[in-house]
Parts: sequence; structure tokens; C-alpha cells
Amino acid sequence: MGILNRTPDSFYDHGAYWDLDAFYRRAEELVAAGADLLDVGGVKAGAGPEVSEAEELDR
Repeated sequence: MGILNRTPDSFYDHGAYWDLDAFYRRAEELVAAGADLLDVGGVKAGAGPEVSEAEELDR
């Protein structure tokens, strides 16, 4: 399993995968390394502005 945060202010990766090309590259790396499942986080887990359902789905 691979975890990717698709948030501009991720506390874990500091938005490293907010850029869509970087996100796709990392997803490909995780799959190549054996990930069968990718968990994509679209909402920051912690304090911060609310993210609408539509925005989360878009992310």
C-alpha cells in the first residue's frame, strides 16, 4: 500500500505531491515498488481551512 497526500499544505510531505506531475510520478514509483493499493488523501489531517466534498474529490 502506498500513501499519497494531494494537499498543498500536507504536514507529512509539505505539499510535495500537490503538483499533479509529481503526484503521478510518485504513484508510479509506489506501484513499481509493489504497492497494490494507493491511498490518496485529499484533506489535511489537522487544523486548517475546511475543504468541500467537491474539492476533496477533485484533489
